[in-house]
Amino acid sequence: MLTTPDIPKIMKAVQGKDFGEIEAMLSVEKDVPVPRLADLAAKERATSMLIRTHAVALAPGDVRVLSGRTREMQGPPSFPYIPGGDCCGTVVELPMNAKDLPFSIGDRVAARFVDGPRGALGEYAIVSTRVADLVPESLASEEAAALVSASPAMSLAELVSKGERVLVLGAAGGVGSHLCQILRARSVSFLVGVSDSPMHVMAPPISCDAAVDYTKEDIFAQVEFQVNPFDTIIDLASNGWPRLLQSANIKHSLIVKPAVAGGRFLTLTPDQHSFDCHSLWQLLQLFVFPTLWRAFLTRTWYRSRLPAYKYVLALPDNNEGLRKTFELNKANQLSAILHNNNPFPFTTQGVREAFRVQESRHTKGKVVVHVADADVS
Repeated sequence: MLTTPDIPKIMKAVQGKDFGEIEAMLSVEKDVPVPRLADLAAKERATSMLIRTHAVALAPGDVRVLSGRTREMQGPPSFPYIPGGDCCGTVVELPMNAKDLPFSIGDRVAARFVDGPRGALGEYAIVSTRVADLVPESLASEEAAALVSASPAMSLAELVSKGERVLVLGAAGGVGSHLCQILRARSVSFLVGVSDSPMHVMAPPISCDAAVDYTKEDIFAQVEFQVNPFDTIIDLASNGWPRLLQSANIKHSLIVKPAVAGGRFLTLTPDQHSFDCHSLWQLLQLFVFPTLWRAFLTRTWYRSRLPAYKYVLALPDNNEGLRKTFELNKANQLSAILHNNNPFPFTTQGVREAFRVQESRHTKGKVVVHVADADVS
């Protein structure tokens, strides 16, 4: 291994003691063993690197794992575990095949999780070289972590063409606030965001053309969009498809074009934002069967009535989305948005508050925890 000489044996890290409530199960401890590449199997070690962590961005999966509602499918192999998956930090250890990798000791990199959202909320973390990229010098580490966690937005945006009219459900959240910016960069003609904070999604840098407060108005019943429907609806908030079907069943004109006219419904989420999944059968019922059936129906019998449905798998096993995200940032077309414009502190209280905000589903940008300054050794 290629390594720096000053890596300690123990570190400060968040410990998830077991499945359960945030307050009872999460704490920051000072005597957690530092992970090392030597502890990995040879195949995994060849595509891994150790970083000194600067910042970690949370995602819905972090809260879901801690809850235990998907323990058999996403749960950690043992307890206590270190939560958090999307991060930014400085490379301090590389495998022996480092000459074949685009990284060097001392590089500042950002990476997303691979096997599950865990392992990042510590002073040191092992990340995969496959899903990592160099961080632009002008980008703060907290911003880089936020853009890692928002990179699935790139997969969605690349399905949208120039000149389209687009509706984003959940426009203020971690993915939505960055997706809207990427759609702007792709020159959509009209962009509407649905949020409980309409002024937030209309202000720069999100800059939607219009916004709808879902606590006050029903976007699916608005006549102006029934008359001039969207080309694409992107659902980041869950329940959009059942709501669209409800509108169709009561003979309303839909606010999105049918598949025969090029209309599409894209989503990253199942119909329920909070769900239990403890077996392969439940996984199939939640994600696979509905997706295949809706995709088939909306491209055959109901193509003249409903938009084409697509569930987007936005976590490919490569760094293309992250690379393109950073390129847009360097071109001043994409700004990282942190919840309340500030990261949370790396303390027990700070981490618990970050998880509570993520759990609330009322984030305004990405929830990010500041672990250490980039120049701290």
